[in-house]
Amino acid sequence: QVQLVESGGGLVQAGGSLRLSCVASGNIFTINAMRWHRQTPGKQRELVATITSGGSTNYADAVKGRFTIARDNALNTVYLQMNSMKPEDTAVYYCRAYVVTRTSNYGMDYWGKGTLVTVSS
Repeated sequence: QVQLVESGGGLVQAGGSLRLSCVASGNIFTINAMRWHRQTPGKQRELVATITSGGSTNYADAVKGRFTIARDNALNTVYLQMNSMKPEDTAVYYCRAYVVTRTSNYGMDYWGKGTLVTVSS
């Protein structure tokens, strides 16, 4: 079993910053891509940022230049630094990791339960 736990959400004023963390634990052999998604009520979950095991990154247009994704492979942790935040960044943020476990020959995606980020205007 693999668990992903997010932290760092909360209330911030527009223009402010927050840093999210997501720690993966359990029966992990290796973690490939790690991603952050977000979702607001009534909307589909959207991909915010991706980081590969080699450190390559990709961002949604809505967050480019404001958000930075990073990872610490030794700690099985992915971060999302969010700067210059806007009210439209308000959402539940989820992390996703493609994990190969020690007891399988294939990988699969695991999700955290999410952390709420609220940006006030």
